[in-house]
Amino acid sequence: MTAKPRWFFIVSMDIPPEHEALFNEVYDTEHVPYLSAVPGVISAVRSVREPLDLLLEGKTHRIDPPNEPKYSVTYEIEGPEVLTSTAWGAAGERGRWPTVVRPLTFNRSHVLRRSIG
Repeated sequence: MTAKPRWFFIVSMDIPPEHEALFNEVYDTEHVPYLSAVPGVISAVRSVREPLDLLLEGKTHRIDPPNEPKYSVTYEIEGPEVLTSTAWGAAGERGRWPTVVRPLTFNRSHVLRRSIG
């Protein structure tokens, strides 16, 4: 019996430092709650990139990729169709996100991942 795959939609981006407070406030109080309420969204977890030390091949390496976006959110969703639903589209255009915050973001990426094990 094969387990049902899990789907993860990962959105990453940067924001100029002078707009980080607004970005985080809108993301936490509006954008993520609106998208989390969309049917088919299981969870949403925000994260921030951190440098790391990694022991690899007997040596400790400091890793802090300069082109990797600082902020990410990972949505667990029931399937890819959630992302093209009317509810998802409407939720993404609510509040201050589309007109005030989104235009300030850069280095954006959108990645869909399916579990394989």
